[in-house]
Order: sequence, then C-alpha cells, then structure tokens
Amino acid sequence: MKADRKAGACRKTPHGRQAAGTPGMDEADFPEEEFATRTEKAQRAMAAAGMDALFFTTEPEVRYFTGFRTLFWQSPTRPWFLVVPASGKPVAVIPQIGARLMASTWIDDIRTFSAPHPVDDGIGLLAEVLAPYSAIGVPMGRESALRMPLKDFQSLRDRLSGAEFLDASSLVQGLRMVKSENEIAQLREICRIGSAGFTRAPALFRAGQPLKEVFRAFRIELLTQGADDVPYLVGGAGRDGYGDVISPATDQTLQPGDVLMLDTGATRNGYFCDFDRNYAIGTASEPVKRGHATLVDAVSAAAAIARPGRTCADLYRAMAAGIGQAEGDVGRLGHGLGMQLTEAPSLTGFDETVLKEGMVLTLEPSLTLGPGKMMVHEENIVVRDGEPEFLTSRAGPDIPVIPA
Repeated sequence: MKADRKAGACRKTPHGRQAAGTPGMDEADFPEEEFATRTEKAQRAMAAAGMDALFFTTEPEVRYFTGFRTLFWQSPTRPWFLVVPASGKPVAVIPQIGARLMASTWIDDIRTFSAPHPVDDGIGLLAEVLAPYSAIGVPMGRESALRMPLKDFQSLRDRLSGAEFLDASSLVQGLRMVKSENEIAQLREICRIGSAGFTRAPALFRAGQPLKEVFRAFRIELLTQGADDVPYLVGGAGRDGYGDVISPATDQTLQPGDVLMLDTGATRNGYFCDFDRNYAIGTASEPVKRGHATLVDAVSAAAAIARPGRTCADLYRAMAAGIGQAEGDVGRLGHGLGMQLTEAPSLTGFDETVLKEGMVLTLEPSLTLGPGKMMVHEENIVVRDGEPEFLTSRAGPDIPVIPA
C-alpha cells in the first residue's frame, strides 16, 4: 500500500503495511532515481548470481537501498529488516517506531511490528515476505554482521526450510564500492569541511593544551564548518612521534617537540570523511620532517597509479615500497570510504580487487620513527578515468609547525 503522505497520522493496514503522513519531514538526501538505480543494479547482479531475494539487517544496507537515515540504530533493542526482491521495490519489515520516517522514503511496502515484543520481534512478518523465494542472499563474509538475535535467525530458517541462504557479501560490496556522482558529491562536501577544519589548526591548538581540549576544540570547529556529527575522532601526540593512531583524548598536554596527529571521521548527510593531519609543536626534528615527507610521497606514488584496471594490491605495494615496508608488516594501507568510516575494499597485498571509476578510497601509509614511535598520513580520493580526484585538500611534504 502506498504511503499516504498527506495523512496526518500513521495507520496500519489490514495486511500490516504502513501508511503514514510526513508533513514537515526533511528532504531526502538523494532523489528517488538514485535508489531505483541502486535496486535495479542489485537485481541484475542477483539474477547473474542465481538469487531471487536479498535480505538485510544492518543500517548501511537498509539505508543504501531505501534512504532511511536515523541515529536510532544506536539502540540495539529492536531489529530492522529489509528485503530486496528479484523485481520491484524493496520491502521493509520494521518496528512501529520507524514507520513514519520509513514512509518518507521511496519504498511503498512497509510492514510493521510492535517491538520489543515478548514472543515475535517481526519474524512472522519477515517469513511471510521471504516465503516466495528459494535462493536468498545474505551478507556473510568479511565486514558483514547479522543484526538480529541468532535464535530468531534460526527460527526464520526453520520457517523457510525450503529456501537456501547464500552469501551475498561480494555482490553487495561490489555495488557499494562504486559510488554514484550523487554520493561523491556528499563525500566531496564532508571532505571539504574536514579540510577547512584542519586549516584552523594554528588557532585551535597550542603548547600546554590538554589533548582533551584539543579534541573538543577540533570537534566544535568541524561542527561549525558544517559537519552534522563527528562520531570518530582519534589521534595521538608525543615527542618525535606517537605510540598509536586509535587512542581517545587524555589529559596529556602538548609540549614543544611533540608531533600531534588528529584523524577525523566527520559526517554530513550520512557520509564520512576519513583523513588525518600531523602538526609539529614549536619545532620538528629532522626524523619527523623526513618521515612526513616520506608519507606524503607514498600517497603520491599510490595516486600516480590509481586508475581503473589496477588493483588494491598495486596501490598497497606502491605505498609499501615508498616507506620501505615489507608486505605483512601492517594490515592495510587504506580502504574504501562512504556511508561507513571504513568499507570494502582494503588496500592490502592480498586484495586483488580491480579498481573501477567511482571508487572512493583512503590512502593511508604509516611508518615507524623509532622505538614506540610512529607517524601516519591519510588522504581521500576518487578513482577516475585518468588522474584520481583528491577529495581532501592535499598536505604538502613539509609538516606544519604550530608555534609553541
């Protein structure tokens, strides 16, 4: 049943489909054609893979095919389901609390259940939707997750005993790795915001400042520049390098001779930037200067060959050679970027994923400066037919120095 967008209240139809009015709701992040195109591409891939439905439980996939964007996924209490059939629009099977927002998306068939429920958190409705299908694709591989109770998934399989569940990881990742120009525009904007925030470093950071204040000041600056949120902000600081690249802020204060690194995953309209910048406090030692220039050169080496037809392993090896790193010394030197901070593919020596135009990647080499000391540098690019497009304002080889 088509959602009646003029109605003032939600109502449930006799078949469990949801119609809802949506006065005053925000405009969608993308036009309806964006989601229709994604769905049609998925359906062509499904046909080639012998699947007649795709089944999703996780936020990125639900949002990718519907446009349903909410922070309510932070609550683990309720499951959310989406089915992409072999033809036609996706079908949502969701908690009643999400009905009004889902009705503002392009899909028509929205079936709701009371949640949390003491007996059936939507499994009965979900089984009805999936009953016609015999080959159901579900992401099962690397970087996938099942966001529902395992016992409920087992119950679903029991109800659909005649159906086969197939691994759809490569199919879905293959679709999401190549971004549309609409998606790239969102990523370009959040990277512009992140770059603008980093240009304010001399006014934000100073010697004697606690790292907690550094992080807070930078987060506020990103929000001021236009980010919707800053769900990921990590970094480190230390004399002639730092110990790791994933630490939260502490009370440690910046000292002359320190290297400060901030790595931000800010978002706008549900899309992430993911890059970092390094700063020397007061002065930079020669090893720090050389290290920063080496990292920037490694990024340039990868960008020089980042073309359709090359592989993720090619980019990895270009950076690894530039920093004098043997294969296997670190897990990866970059990754995909989009609706998630990190997405497939991975820039590793074993990932032979072929680059395609429209892929958005991070280039993220790192090196050791001494015992317990390291540096990392990261930029965001779009693979193009020719030179890649840098979404981030590229760092130069000279490490910026913030006066002590």
